[in-house]
Amino acid sequence: MLVGAVLTGGASRRMGRTKAVIDVGGVPMARRVIAALEGVGCVAVTAIGGDPDELSALDVAVIPDDHPGEGPLGGIATALRSSESRPGADVLVVACDLPFVGVDDLDRLVAAGGTRHDVDVVVACTSRREPGCALWRPSSHAAVRSAFDDGERAVHRVLDVLRVAEVDLPVASLRNINTPADLPGYP
Repeated sequence: MLVGAVLTGGASRRMGRTKAVIDVGGVPMARRVIAALEGVGCVAVTAIGGDPDELSALDVAVIPDDHPGEGPLGGIATALRSSESRPGADVLVVACDLPFVGVDDLDRLVAAGGTRHDVDVVVACTSRREPGCALWRPSSHAAVRSAFDDGERAVHRVLDVLRVAEVDLPVASLRNINTPADLPGYP
């Protein structure tokens, strides 16, 4: 079973407004990610963190971040915890500021997860890992929780202690939108 989570709880300081609801090609960034997660076959997709009223236009359940303001690792930990109601489910987590990730890209992560039973996480990468786009196996949950509880906040350092498979994706698919200048068509 596969569940999906889009991380929507960031402060968006560099953007100056909530990234999740900014239109890219006429569609809110997070809605683009949600569509890709649904398209790859996630049985349930949720938004993790953020203001539920502001995110209501996304037409998806919003789960409060257990650790608001603690960075993406807190959102990932929340997504993993919330998936425990579906025992054995893999959790495909994608950050809302990766609006160009498509179904084909996520399908490659899921396919790798289907053949690599010896790993805890399947992470997207280009010339480096993109921890904001990864398939988290149930075997990763305890290590993520423990690292977070011990004060770790960097996802890449948690990946260093897990068994990881990397899947190369096109640079364009993992293009991050962090500032207004990153938006397509920005003057």
